[in-house]
Amino acid sequence: MSGVRVLVVEDDDGIGTALVRGLEREGYDTERVTTAADAERADPADVVILDLGLPDRDGLDLCRSLRRRSDAAIVVVTARGEEPDRVAALDIGADDYVVKPFGFAELLARIRAVLRRTHPAGDVLTHGGLTVDGRGHRVTLGDAEIPLTPKEFDILQCLASDPGRVFTRREMFARVWGGHWYGPTKVLDVHVASLRRKLGRPELIETVYGRGFRLGPPA
Repeated sequence: MSGVRVLVVEDDDGIGTALVRGLEREGYDTERVTTAADAERADPADVVILDLGLPDRDGLDLCRSLRRRSDAAIVVVTARGEEPDRVAALDIGADDYVVKPFGFAELLARIRAVLRRTHPAGDVLTHGGLTVDGRGHRVTLGDAEIPLTPKEFDILQCLASDPGRVFTRREMFARVWGGHWYGPTKVLDVHVASLRRKLGRPELIETVYGRGFRLGPPA
């Protein structure tokens, strides 16, 4: 899930730290805050994991506030498991409701599900004869399907998300590797070279020297 930003609003250090580690391991760009005030000041996110038991403000009130100013998917994660609590959260704008304790695999599945519902347009990207299907993890060029490795797919999906825009090397490492790559930066060039060979149209991915890469104009 490269390029997807998750904001974790959780004041319990044990739960919050585990969530951040797990989400980053899955490739999500993750930030954690412990108060409603910090959540209000945080950078925009694609998904908010929201605990209702916050020290400075009721979580339902924060959920209502976040929904008024953002289209982020909101997944409430809380020990409050009674039906009135679930109904109240969903009625004020939460997209899903998970009761503690929960399995991390279940939370990941729920994040993927709410992203499919809230960001459907991002599932399939097209550029001329090139199609990048995020949900199916498939790439086609013309009538031919192009088999790619996961990293090659993520690089192409990044570029196809805004054709013509120059993505810096730093941005691409952040989106494709989650900012957690400490080896040689030439690894990006190796993947881009392989991607060009597989597409059979090297000119489709342009190098902007000193800056990064962009998706060139369709043929």
